[in-house]
Amino acid sequence: MKTRHKRLLFVSLSVSALVVAVLLVMNAFRDNLVFFFSPSEVAAGKAPTGGTFRVGGLVGMGSVDKGPGPLDLRFTVTDTQHDIRVHYSGPLPDLFREGQGVVAEGSLRADGSFEATNVLAKHDENYMPKEVADSLKKAGVWQHADPQNAPAKPGGEGGK
Repeated sequence: MKTRHKRLLFVSLSVSALVVAVLLVMNAFRDNLVFFFSPSEVAAGKAPTGGTFRVGGLVGMGSVDKGPGPLDLRFTVTDTQHDIRVHYSGPLPDLFREGQGVVAEGSLRADGSFEATNVLAKHDENYMPKEVADSLKKAGVWQHADPQNAPAKPGGEGGK
């Protein structure tokens, strides 16, 4: 074999190995991806029926019910256009409450409700997960906190 053919063979094998490695990595990541859907998208059938995904919106007012067990809970997640009933067993975040932003991760049950394995609540009065904020903006119900009306922070201006 000539040097030129050896070099071409080496480059071809290297590129092939790189392509295989990239495909394997992409396949591994695809299995771990968890997509976000709003309750309206879930109602429209856009969410996967057999896989794990996240649903986000606001915890419906008056929708939180304690289940039979000490950590069992049922609540509604809404984007004000559609609601989805969520079942969750486990400790809730301290900031979980009605009317606040929430993201639940889990899967759809046969009855159309959502079985959550993890629940995330917004972490302060100004934060809203990007996916939830986008969903609420799309629904026309986004209410961003007004910094001028926010309470003064201790030690801030005029704090002496």
